[in-house]
Amino acid sequence: MIKRRMECFPVFILVCLLVSCNTGESNIKPPPLDSLERKEILSNAPVLPPEKSLAAMEVEEGFEVRLVAAEPLISAPVALTFDDKGRIWVLEMEGYMPDTAGTAENRPNGKIIILEDKNGDGAADHRKVFMDSLVLPRALCLVEDGILVAAPPNLWYVEIKNDRPGKKVLVDGAYTIGDNVEHDANGLMRAMDNWVYNANSEKRYRKKGDHWITEWTRFRGQWGITQDDYGRLFYNNNSQNLLGDYFLPGPGAGNINQRSIPGYNVKIVENNRVYPARPTPGVNRGYMENILDDSLRLVNFTAACGPVIYRGGLFNEAYHNNAFVAEPSANLIKRNILEEEGYAVKGRQAYKGKEFLTSIDERFRPVNLYNGPDGALYITDMYRGIIQHKFYLTDYLKKEISKRSLSQPLNCGRIYKVVPKGASLKPVTMPADPLKLAALLQSDNGWIRDKAQQMLVDGKLTKAIPVLRSNLKKTDDPIPLIHSLWSLEGMEALQAQDVLPLLQNSNNKIRVQAITALPAVLNKTNYDRFVPVLQQMIHNKDSIAAPYIAFRMRAIEPFNKSLADELLMSLAKAFPGNPFVSGAIISNLENREKDFYKRLTAFVPDTNLAIIKQFKKTIYNMSNRQIKKDTSLFRKQFPAGMNLFASTCQTCHGEDGNGIPALAPPLNNSEWVTGDRDKLIAIALYGLTGPVKVNKKLYRSPEINGEMPGLAHNKDITDEAIAQVLSYIRKNWNNNASGITRDEVIKVRQYWNERQQPFTAEELMKW
Repeated sequence: MIKRRMECFPVFILVCLLVSCNTGESNIKPPPLDSLERKEILSNAPVLPPEKSLAAMEVEEGFEVRLVAAEPLISAPVALTFDDKGRIWVLEMEGYMPDTAGTAENRPNGKIIILEDKNGDGAADHRKVFMDSLVLPRALCLVEDGILVAAPPNLWYVEIKNDRPGKKVLVDGAYTIGDNVEHDANGLMRAMDNWVYNANSEKRYRKKGDHWITEWTRFRGQWGITQDDYGRLFYNNNSQNLLGDYFLPGPGAGNINQRSIPGYNVKIVENNRVYPARPTPGVNRGYMENILDDSLRLVNFTAACGPVIYRGGLFNEAYHNNAFVAEPSANLIKRNILEEEGYAVKGRQAYKGKEFLTSIDERFRPVNLYNGPDGALYITDMYRGIIQHKFYLTDYLKKEISKRSLSQPLNCGRIYKVVPKGASLKPVTMPADPLKLAALLQSDNGWIRDKAQQMLVDGKLTKAIPVLRSNLKKTDDPIPLIHSLWSLEGMEALQAQDVLPLLQNSNNKIRVQAITALPAVLNKTNYDRFVPVLQQMIHNKDSIAAPYIAFRMRAIEPFNKSLADELLMSLAKAFPGNPFVSGAIISNLENREKDFYKRLTAFVPDTNLAIIKQFKKTIYNMSNRQIKKDTSLFRKQFPAGMNLFASTCQTCHGEDGNGIPALAPPLNNSEWVTGDRDKLIAIALYGLTGPVKVNKKLYRSPEINGEMPGLAHNKDITDEAIAQVLSYIRKNWNNNASGITRDEVIKVRQYWNERQQPFTAEELMKW
């Protein structure tokens, strides 16, 4: 650690010359818990003051956890962001699950607050309310002179006037759908390509002048989203450690007929094992086999969320670009080590049998992780007894909550940061000077680089353009170059002559960024200057650049469609066995797949090659989408069912019923949906776990989530609504089966009245 700190010393001096640094923070370590305190905490889960909750944590050797804020300064934090002064903007979701029934959950008591450390000791000492009277707010993001606020169902852009809200602009009136808090859009992360991305969403956003643009992108994750040094996105769902994209986020969407594209929504870390420090009976399905081990500790992730790729520059180099994942149900934070090989990013857990950070405090609920301006790893701790939403809350967990009085209190919350032991940190304020901001693109701290880029773009600080353009020629270090490239793109100052040399660079990272940025510089008078360079890459069998070239043919198509198709065919011939190139080719061909496939088979007759298989798969998906049924008629017949589908089922099974990779199998063309009515009702009521065969294909974890939760224990969902949603899916898409009545649902519910656990497919087949 001493060696690393000495290595970073010159960089730290550079940063301090460019940013404002106050005096160092205090470092007070809480006294350890005695045996009686530990026994009380493990037995009864009492509400602990912050210093006791800190003492209940164990973090990896060489690190320590420091308190940044706690009640009464903060309450129920679920998301945060930092401004250019180093202040923390925190979103408080105090209304979440006031009790096991979610009583009055929709009260307007959510807030956005600003926390400030005025005395420079590393802990917040001042609170200011920016907005209040919000209902279950779930995400925030600073952009230009305002802030994006996700207040379901809307996404607002609110101007900031002297730390008070100004004019509100509706960006998206359907940012969320329904009222399922666990399965709706969130995140609002500004990525390196200057777009704002989300988890649990197929939308991305960008401000252009006074207008907001919304575009379709790939669906990603459940709660929380992050990026690495190159702008690739990472996320997860509740049972998956880490998912992510091999490729940059912008090019991955384009063809609605592609259910998935190789290289997106990939299982980065397949090992989902967790190692809690305490028995964790209070998980939603703790009664089921293999959920808890012999010591009543959670075996695998059940609430994975809030991932972050550590880019702070403060930790030892071995931790750089590691993925940290929160697990609030098991009161821990996991560390994963990521490695790159070709396109692929693969990860493994850093340890076996232990975690980066654990707590024996059951109310410690880390829900989001962040890189901070000072290089620390920040933890948003909701500090709640109830973390499971009422939609899926089982009777078993209700009893556990009652046993340890976990419903109250509701006004706690903490923010922590993890730092190397004994580290002296300096509060950071970003400079306003454009040249200093441009210099900070070389910082070791990814948060500082990202913020510098965002400030250059938001302020349209053209004075920095010559420096940024000069950075494009310094190809020995790709990170500052890439930030400079996207800073120029964000300021609409990127030019063809900036990008052309980068396309021919020997560094893979630089070439793919340049290809990705092509739409910003291509026009009808210059596109032909780029074509020979792209053709040469194809001729050279540049397999790293090939998927990006294919993705970006969409940018050439408006100027010369036949040339774009010719280049796509060249790629298909050069890389017929490459699934990543194949998926990228098809992404350009929405509703033209059959024609291109017909021409392709004249050159590529081998049906076992990836390009042929993916075309067949996409054409099959097209056939599933071609039957358009009158949803207005369904709306009249099944209003409650359609609402329930949108809020609960669609998130995993997809709007088109064809399933979502890593989440759930299809409902469309499913014999489970159109077959035995009682079995379908039983699944809806009590859930389904384990492998299941749908339309001759076997789906099992990790290809899908290992379990579908049931609705029987949610008192807000009526039997009539369940009957309607099942009727809706039995009649929609390619399905054409009879409806289901409320009486049938009641009958099955009464038959399985005492049931708690979900069914297996094998069990239902015997029924």
